[in-house]
Amino acid sequence: MTALSALIEQKLQSLGTILCQSFPDISLEKIHDAIQQNSNHPELPVYQLGYAMAMSDFVEKVLQKYPHLLKQWWEKSPCFADCSAYIERLNKELANVHGETALYQTLRQFRNIEMAKLSFCQSLNLATVEEIFVQLSQLAESLIIAARDWLYHQACTEMGTPMDEQGNPQQLYILGMGKLGGFELNFSSDIDLIFTYPSQGETSVENTNARRSVDNGKFFTRLGQRLISALDEFTSDGFVYRTDMRLRPFGDSGALVLSFAAMEQYYQDQGRDWERYAMIKGRVLGVQTKDPNVSKLQKMLRPFVYRRYIDFSVIQSLREMKGKIEREVRRRALKDNIKLGAGGIREVEFIVQVFQLIRGGREINLQQHSLLKILPEITKLGLITEQQFHDLRESYIFLRRVENILQAINDQQTQTLPTDEIDQIRLVEACKTFTCLNENNQTIEKHYPIENWDDFYRTLQQKTRKSAGSIYSINR
Repeated sequence: MTALSALIEQKLQSLGTILCQSFPDISLEKIHDAIQQNSNHPELPVYQLGYAMAMSDFVEKVLQKYPHLLKQWWEKSPCFADCSAYIERLNKELANVHGETALYQTLRQFRNIEMAKLSFCQSLNLATVEEIFVQLSQLAESLIIAARDWLYHQACTEMGTPMDEQGNPQQLYILGMGKLGGFELNFSSDIDLIFTYPSQGETSVENTNARRSVDNGKFFTRLGQRLISALDEFTSDGFVYRTDMRLRPFGDSGALVLSFAAMEQYYQDQGRDWERYAMIKGRVLGVQTKDPNVSKLQKMLRPFVYRRYIDFSVIQSLREMKGKIEREVRRRALKDNIKLGAGGIREVEFIVQVFQLIRGGREINLQQHSLLKILPEITKLGLITEQQFHDLRESYIFLRRVENILQAINDQQTQTLPTDEIDQIRLVEACKTFTCLNENNQTIEKHYPIENWDDFYRTLQQKTRKSAGSIYSINR
């Protein structure tokens, strides 16, 4: 019996006991028989359940916490089609929620169960690498927007409804930054957000419990604070997302929420090159069809990020930014870090976004959020060679597979290779074969000669060396 097979059986025996305790109509003998009969049949739910738990302690903990989910998966495996319609399902659950305590619990339970499903699909190769991080991003966006909308209605009841000068209700707009903005979220990522609202004004207290009006800035600041707590606060059900607001104008020292006009003024007068770099990924979350304020916000931000001329002036400041990152890696003596090391995820992202800043004002096709959509565009423009494109793309996809498997083990934000033998076995198992999209957007199965940790480490080094070499030759 291999170490992985032994782990699968151990996980199944443990959860079988929980299943028996939670559902008296299921006997322990029946469970043990099912384990013995199905543990060598990868197509059956019992085996798949054990495999998903063997690959992720997080999945096991979720199933221990929610026995009804364990019973469902014992009888029928989840499929990738189940990982959809997040906002509709979440809003349906929140329609019956009264009070912030119940809101916090509903958000966290929904998040944990849906993340466990995605880990299951990732482990069983039921979805491509790209599909997983798109769905992780859509899940996050749905949780953020559903929480915002629930809290907005509560805030309107307490403080009145924020209005513009024409008497139209106003909403809080949220920019998702970084990997969330690019539909590239990893399994246990922080989320970077910026809050804004259309214009100054005050609330209307008609048909509310509010005694007096407050100005819109005060309303949206309170709403933003409540939203951060709803997402970030750690409870007995865990958290939803660690929420970082430092990318907003003036950072930690600035107002939590600015009006469109105040934000535009800031970026015109004080916006720095690193903020332009960050705003490449900026995407308005929860966009409603034909919302004029979304168009207004996008139109306002675009000229700050993308200049009409070929912008070589930004190169020096970006080089300084990259040098700062490299010095930090050396200072912290980071070893085996797949994000920050040479040829790692950060370097691939950096080179792509540099081309977007320099050329994006003239090349509309570079004004996209997703790295994997930008890579072929900069190749078509002759900015990188076909070989560099292949090396960067393949390395990036492999590294993102490693990152997501690594973080799904314990729902922890880590990019450092494990020293624990069981976790190493998990990475070996996950990276020898997995599905991804090829350059024509077709699903393919990638196979690597990985049978043990040395094989995995050698393959990883080959990938990062190739991407580092490509990046070096591009920079010359």
